[in-house]
Amino acid sequence: MAYLLNYTRQPIDEKLYDPRLAYSMHLALGSDGLTYEALNHNSGVLFAKATENEDGSLNPKSLKNPWLFSLGEGHWGVAAVRVAGDGEPDEESRGSIMLFETHNLTEYRECGLVKLGKEYIEQVFCTCRPEKGNVCIVWKEQGGNCYMSEIESLEERKLLKVPVSCKDSFVSGFGRWKIPQDTGIPGAIPHNVVEISEEAAEWLRRSLLTPVHTGTEFPRQVEASNPEMLGQYRATALYSDGSRAQKRVDWDLSHVDFEKKGTYHICGKLHQDHYAFPIAFDRADPCIGRWQGKYYFIATNDADNNHTLYIREGDSIPKLVNAKEHLILDSHTYEGIGGLLWAPEFHEIKGRLYIFHAATPGEFFWEESHVMALKEGGNPISREDWFAPKRVRRRDGSDICEAGQEITLDMTCFAWQGEYYAVWSQRQFLPKDLGAWLYIAKLNPEEPSKLLTDPVILSKPEYGWANNHTFVDEGPFALPQGDRLYLTFSSAAVDTSYVVGLLAIDKGKDLLDARNWQKKNYPILTSRSVEGEFGTGHNAYVTDEDGTVWNTYHARPGVDGVRSSGIRRVHFNFRGEPVLDMTEEQDVREKYSMVETLLTVR
Repeated sequence: MAYLLNYTRQPIDEKLYDPRLAYSMHLALGSDGLTYEALNHNSGVLFAKATENEDGSLNPKSLKNPWLFSLGEGHWGVAAVRVAGDGEPDEESRGSIMLFETHNLTEYRECGLVKLGKEYIEQVFCTCRPEKGNVCIVWKEQGGNCYMSEIESLEERKLLKVPVSCKDSFVSGFGRWKIPQDTGIPGAIPHNVVEISEEAAEWLRRSLLTPVHTGTEFPRQVEASNPEMLGQYRATALYSDGSRAQKRVDWDLSHVDFEKKGTYHICGKLHQDHYAFPIAFDRADPCIGRWQGKYYFIATNDADNNHTLYIREGDSIPKLVNAKEHLILDSHTYEGIGGLLWAPEFHEIKGRLYIFHAATPGEFFWEESHVMALKEGGNPISREDWFAPKRVRRRDGSDICEAGQEITLDMTCFAWQGEYYAVWSQRQFLPKDLGAWLYIAKLNPEEPSKLLTDPVILSKPEYGWANNHTFVDEGPFALPQGDRLYLTFSSAAVDTSYVVGLLAIDKGKDLLDARNWQKKNYPILTSRSVEGEFGTGHNAYVTDEDGTVWNTYHARPGVDGVRSSGIRRVHFNFRGEPVLDMTEEQDVREKYSMVETLLTVR
């Protein structure tokens, strides 16, 4: 058996770990019930959803005093006190507790509130009684009164008995004997410990710890008549979660004569490109495109307050780091294209290259999504070879939204099952600021500045990590993988709270129905993911000639650093989900980096 600790954290400050992050359920594993290892970078895995008002605005929510309990047969429940976003009492939750259900302790379904009384609740404890077919609930009100009752199930959430009074000493001791006095986890406020199977513990390790390189496989003998043929063989890197990745090998062939038949013992090392963070200061929302055998880098230019867009060109991704920059768009050449040139992205649509970006005639509240096309046979680094940007509109030519009251930005494009789609961020400021939401529509591939369908809402910043400091979902980018489509997006303010969230949908489902998408309850890239990188977000993907997927993103090199660009390999874990926080040291460990084989030259 293993021990699973459920805890929240003590908030630090608004830059490092504030209430909307701290007031969520965190998990840690232990083998002896005394010492524990924090999972998910000591960050929350279960957050409460915001509630919505009639005008579409959101009321942020958080969780306090969560209680984890078994429902039997590998299923678990969580009961918690729902509070307002920053931890203050929540009038909507007065006298109620919030219930969740999970089958694997990593994906949670919010069941809803259970009304227990009229006073604010301070603590809640639950236990499942399968022999009675119900769940016993014990709670303590803020005034100090304690009660007990039962519900039939998490689904029904109806009281089976009138609440009866119980002693505070009983409530305080409810399952508390398992909680360690000192967890050794920074900031942890422990709530309860449950015993889980080793199988469940291993699932949590594989799901909530960053995979680490644990070994390498390569054929014992290979045949090749030249270095190029040898280069087609790939090593298989093995990782702690059971996943794998194919790696090129840099061989020492100094003693091999490909003109002479024979067998040679050769040694090599796993190839790994090195990218020190950052690769570019004052460059945010980075994107790399691959076009006609070359690679191109583009990003928002924070160095001049977003008035220009520059492109770098290289024969490989590593060569982009020090490549010359070429100006291709500024804020005064074209009528209607003023300041705030934001979030440029390369997209190939039916054999033509486009740049999607946001621009404004001058004022912030007129920022809207645009598309500029490369001329036939044009050179991407030549500004004269790009047509003037066009504002993206509905299929009838009307505006997506009313400029001056709403803005659109961060539009991305992707192909899926024979159709092209656009996803973008849209924010209403007037008559009331509703925050930024993600929208999706089909895109006309013959005229990518026009939508084919009416926009529908895809995602709102409903979790505490998404409405931290501001209500924002933005920066979407698609990552197709086999029969599953992933869409990452960025949330919260563009300070240290900025994070990357994940949406996913299976092949065959309607992308325009938001109910078909699954949103991960917690972000997959945050300021806690990689040491020294703060406010990580607004990422994009590119696949190189080896089939390796790379993530470009921006972060701050220090709490108060400028937004700067980084590159890291995208790993796919044992469930096929993208891993964005694997460092180079975790990706290839020195002790497993060497490869040897017998090479037969025929």
